[in-house]
Amino acid sequence: MSNWHIGILGGSGLYEGVALEDQQDIEVSSPFGAPSGPVTTGRIGDVKLTFMARHGAGHRLSPGSVNYRANIDVMKRCGVTDVLAISAIGSLREEMAPGSFVAVDQFIDRTMGRTSSFFGEGLVAHVALADPVCARLSTLAGNAAEAAGAKVHRGGTYIAMEGPQFSTRAESRMYREWGGDVIGMTGMPEAKLAREAELPYAMLAMVTDYDSWRDEEAGVETADILAVLQANADMARKTMLSLVNSLPATREASPHDTALEFALLTAPEKRDPTLLAKLDAVAGRVLG
Repeated sequence: MSNWHIGILGGSGLYEGVALEDQQDIEVSSPFGAPSGPVTTGRIGDVKLTFMARHGAGHRLSPGSVNYRANIDVMKRCGVTDVLAISAIGSLREEMAPGSFVAVDQFIDRTMGRTSSFFGEGLVAHVALADPVCARLSTLAGNAAEAAGAKVHRGGTYIAMEGPQFSTRAESRMYREWGGDVIGMTGMPEAKLAREAELPYAMLAMVTDYDSWRDEEAGVETADILAVLQANADMARKTMLSLVNSLPATREASPHDTALEFALLTAPEKRDPTLLAKLDAVAGRVLG
């Protein structure tokens, strides 16, 4: 049996039509509250996969309402080794056209009011986040998308906006000046929390629109986004199958597997027992 266990965070229809052996839908509870919903778990050959619909069944959760902590905690409790996020994004660059995919490698966090850490009062931790994406997993995912027939842009800075409204034209132009390449509403704090949970994380994002920076065009409309998503859903499924089939036979250790090694600052005798209990999955490796 492979030692890879890939967690997929994406749309509710992402795994429909993918034949999973030993498929089960499981409710997994988290001490950080209710996750977006149950997970669907199974395997393709020797590789185990666990899926979660980020916005819940029927897309009932807005980006600001998603319990990102619970979702990542559940992935950790399921034994996931690596997390691949599949997301819809707007493009801030002419060359990143709708229908193409971007293997995101950097983030600028513009979200507000979302809980972005498992740690805090009673147990302080600071993880490194200079490189928020696992380069190995991102490369494998990009290769898989290309093998499935997709146009893939390698690397891109993702502006994580709060939403749920789309950008104004002024905001869209500003984000371009900042060096942003794409924009979305779910990449943060998801990537931060995955690092704290010692889960290598990559994002393969589908471009659905040109955001609002093109003056000669109308602004973003949900109907247009949905049309592009539906047209490319099969490509996303083919990419997942290609990824599973192209994984190295043995998963070698990643530096992100030990992100908490030197991150905890609170003295053991000052740590909050209640918080410690909640962190049994996320930080159990370093808490003993």
